[in-house]
Amino acid sequence: QVQLVESGGGVVRAGGSLRLSCAGSGRTFSNLGMGWFRQAAGKERELIAHISRRTGSTGYADSVKGRFTISRDNAKNTVNLQMNSLIPEDTAVYYCAAGLVIMRPNYWGQGTQVTVSP
Repeated sequence: QVQLVESGGGVVRAGGSLRLSCAGSGRTFSNLGMGWFRQAAGKERELIAHISRRTGSTGYADSVKGRFTISRDNAKNTVNLQMNSLIPEDTAVYYCAAGLVIMRPNYWGQGTQVTVSP
């Protein structure tokens, strides 16, 4: 059974940092693009960071650029999201995803809540 399991969410004050991790199992993810989506209450799910399968090139939504960093460890089947300078608008459920085309993921994690207090 293929699974993605996120960890590291929680409550943090504005200006603080959190590190999300996502561990994959059931198959190798090194040949898939991986990314992080988030969904705030009442809003659509959006892709905020992604990392390619081959070159490891990264991309970010404008809302997190310069504050968030995505990385992956193919040997461990993991992808991480370092979130710095958090603001209340970052409050959302964060989902790890993987797929040949990251905008259409084949696999999703269950989500982890991140809450940033003022």
